Amino acid sequence: MDLGVPGWPVDHHLGMIESIARAVRARERSARDTVTEALAAAAATKALNAFTSIDAEAALARAATIDATVAAGGDPGPLAGVPVALKDIIDHAGRTTTCGSSFYREVPKRSAPVVDRLEAAGAVVIGRTGLHEFAYGFSSENDWWGPVRNPWDLNTSPGGSSGGSAAAVAAGVVPLGIGTDTGGSVRVPAAMCGIVGLKVTHGRVPLTGVFPLAPSLDTVGPLTRSVGDAAIAYAVMAGYHSEDPWSANQPVEISDHPADLRGLRVGIPLPWTERPLETGIAAAYAATLAGLESAGAEISEIRDPIFDPEQLPRATYAEIATVHREWFTEDPERYGLETRDRLGREMLHSAEDIARGREWQATLRQAAERAFSHVQVLVTPTTAARSKIIGNATVDGGAEPEQYRTALSWFSTFANQMGTPALALPIAGDGSPPPSIQLIAPWWQEAKLLAVGWAMTDAGITSSARVPTEQATT
Repeated sequence: MDLGVPGWPVDHHLGMIESIARAVRARERSARDTVTEALAAAAATKALNAFTSIDAEAALARAATIDATVAAGGDPGPLAGVPVALKDIIDHAGRTTTCGSSFYREVPKRSAPVVDRLEAAGAVVIGRTGLHEFAYGFSSENDWWGPVRNPWDLNTSPGGSSGGSAAAVAAGVVPLGIGTDTGGSVRVPAAMCGIVGLKVTHGRVPLTGVFPLAPSLDTVGPLTRSVGDAAIAYAVMAGYHSEDPWSANQPVEISDHPADLRGLRVGIPLPWTERPLETGIAAAYAATLAGLESAGAEISEIRDPIFDPEQLPRATYAEIATVHREWFTEDPERYGLETRDRLGREMLHSAEDIARGREWQATLRQAAERAFSHVQVLVTPTTAARSKIIGNATVDGGAEPEQYRTALSWFSTFANQMGTPALALPIAGDGSPPPSIQLIAPWWQEAKLLAVGWAMTDAGITSSARVPTEQATT
């Protein structure tokens, strides 16, 4: 099945976003053309269930405004005419935010600052995307909206919680999807859909106007088809916002060229990576390390007993209960079965549990500081499994069938607990989808992280995303 990816001009090195924006600014293509093509692609891929709503009228009106700016000699910005899919947990003025729930329906008067920044840069939001209910899960199988489906195989999950944004990017509907990441909700769907996903340092992108899951862990980040595209989107989204209580006033460095892999100090965190892996992922991870070493990187093991996801205290997510306690107490049936079960357990944490969780988190962050005093990046797989059948609770994590949340979040959750940036990248070569690896850098070093990812793509270790050969049409 062929959905017909929009005929956007693409500069292989710079990526799709830069190619589209350059063409629109040069009047080689109109913003109306790019938006019309994205809307047509969204209509042709309804079987993915990637969107909760499409706002064609507003998107075309905004495209007309961008074209008028160009015609008058103005510059709409670095995302001129770029179609965007926005996770339905982020406020966009005048559009209903549902959070993928049965009951939450809010029409904000103001957009989230991150949306303001995207639109100020010339982007056009074409619609809102499906997600795991209230962003609390890793499958995007939603009791109220139906499951989001993976364009590589409609019987499988795209991962979550930002599954709709990832599916829309992977299927070629849009070049940029916006997701949120509290325990891996950008990187897991990036891995499952064979695309690039960036989790930023906590506090790097403002959270105002984003419905909270666990505010001290929440982040907003881009899903794209290449590292270059992720770097452009990051440059637009990042930066301090005075109205946001979580925002950090840290300088934003921009990645505009690949890093030099020669002499790059790369760490393999143990025992974190000493677990079974799905066969294709294990081979890809070994090939990644070998490729880095061949390119001149210095690989070393970083062993610390706290780098063990089995020791993660559940109480580190106690904030989730605070967000939902009143609604849950009034009527737990308003939540889907999986979310209801997990929320019920979060409600039971004692003050002592929470204190111990905070202490563990501080110890983990100290361990990360020690690790980064020796290496510049950590490298892990992004997930332990590559595929999840919709409706199945278990996946192939390399040994016995394993609970899917454990296998999918094993490598992603610690970056949120540490607060560090992390990047999910598809591996070069065959695979449906290709396996994914994760790079983790010290706090505020997104530019370094993206530059390393860019260099790995240039070296043929990782790759830009491929459009699935078997795709979903209506």
